[in-house]
Formats: sequence, structure tokens, C-alpha cells
Amino acid sequence: MNPQQSLFPSPTTAILAATAELRLVTFNAQHAAPDRARRQAAWLGQQTDADVVVLTEVGHGPGGHALVDALAQHGYTHVHAPRPDVPDYRTVIASRSAPLEPVPTGIDVLAHRAPAVDLRIGGQRLRLVGLYVPSRGPATRRNENKRAFQHAVTRALPGVLAGFDGPVVVTGDLNVVEPGHVPHYPVFGRWEYDFYRSFTDTGLTDAYRTLHPATPGHSWYGRGGNGYRFDHTFLTHDRLDLTRCDYVHAPRHEGLSDHAAMAVAAVVAPRRLQP
Repeated sequence: MNPQQSLFPSPTTAILAATAELRLVTFNAQHAAPDRARRQAAWLGQQTDADVVVLTEVGHGPGGHALVDALAQHGYTHVHAPRPDVPDYRTVIASRSAPLEPVPTGIDVLAHRAPAVDLRIGGQRLRLVGLYVPSRGPATRRNENKRAFQHAVTRALPGVLAGFDGPVVVTGDLNVVEPGHVPHYPVFGRWEYDFYRSFTDTGLTDAYRTLHPATPGHSWYGRGGNGYRFDHTFLTHDRLDLTRCDYVHAPRHEGLSDHAAMAVAAVVAPRRLQP
């Protein structure tokens, strides 16, 4: 037994990780305080589709620390949780069984919001990037951080894929909607739609749109009840046989977050050799 594991109580129900299938849940933690953060980790620990989790909007204070600690208590023995140099939200990646190897992304703006790891699924190396794009921000700095971060991601994305011949998955709360989003919101500018397109321009596929071409799909709702598809997963579709991509609204209904979780399942396809 790993000596570190003995420090934590075993989860109530042990869920075995899939051996050749990526089972991923993306979840916005909504800067939870410690008590809610522990309930979030307990909920994730009960999900059979959550071998690997990407958590966005994780606070830098006690709530964020409680969430990271609680993930270990609920079976996530591998956690990559970069700390910000200044108080800010961050993105956390955790895995039940596959060790996580942090890799550089070249994203030089708010890098703690964009960690990347390599892990092995079915004996093959897979690259996973988690993203939490800043919101539009206060009036004094309207969109400045959002633009800077999006531009840094767009610049770095080709390098994240280049020279890596395994599957790549990019997932998180992008705080943008897709072109043609239903309903249409005039507040989003062309530069925000261009950010969405930057993923497909590099050869990644929108996982939700692949399986649900005509369903609007909303992951966050405003005070007036209007829905937004803010949470996304993009992947190299030719190297992953996608079987599921759904929004799971239980966290919203249970008061764990104001976002739905996003559950993705995909079989890691054998490497296709060029003739």
C-alpha cells in the first residue's frame, strides 16, 4: 500500500477504472467553500463515469484546498493542482488509477488555469488539457484577462498537438458559446466565436456536437432561465471512439454548482499507421 493512501479513509464504494476507455467528467466547482467542496468530491467519487476529472473554477483558499484533499479521500489517488502565483481560480486534474505526468503547454497567461497531463489509457499515452477561461470581468477590466488568456491558448494549441501521436482531449469551462448557439446572444463578439473555432481549426472535434448535432445542450443558466453551453470537450476524433458526451444536471439540482457536469466516454483506438 502506498503510505500516503493510508492517511485517507477508503471511499464508501470502490469504483474500478476502465482499462481501455477514457471516462472523463468535467465539472465547474464554482469556487466552493470547504463544506460544499467536500460534497462535490463525494459526488464525483460516486460517479462510474468519472475515472478522470477536470475541475474548473477551483478557489485558491480553504475551499480549493479542501476539494483537493477530499478528492484523495474519494479514490482520486493522482492529483495535479497547480498553484497560482497570485490569488486566482485554477484548474485541477485528478485520476482514480492512471498516474498523471504534467506536461508544458506554452500557455504563458494564467497558466494555472490551463494544466496539461499525459496519462495512459489501455496502454496508450493520452494528452489531457483542462481549461478555465476568465469571465468577462469587471467594468474596469472588461474582457482584458479573457482576451489575453484566449489568445495565449490559441497560440499554444498547435504546439500541444504537434509531435504527439496519441489522442488529445481539451476540456473545461470556456466561457464562450459556439457559433449558431441556440438561443443567440448578441453579447458575444466575433473574437469569442473565433476562440471556439480555434479548436476545430487545429483538427479537434466538438465531442458534444458529434453525438448531438441538433440538441442545443446547455450547461449554465442565467437568472432569467436562459441557457448557455459554456462547458466543452474537444478531442482528436480519429484516435478516440467516442461513445458518450452528455451534460449531467444533478450537481445543479443538488446545489453543488451552478454548472452541469459534462460526462465523456471514449474508447482509445489503436494507433492508425499510415500506409
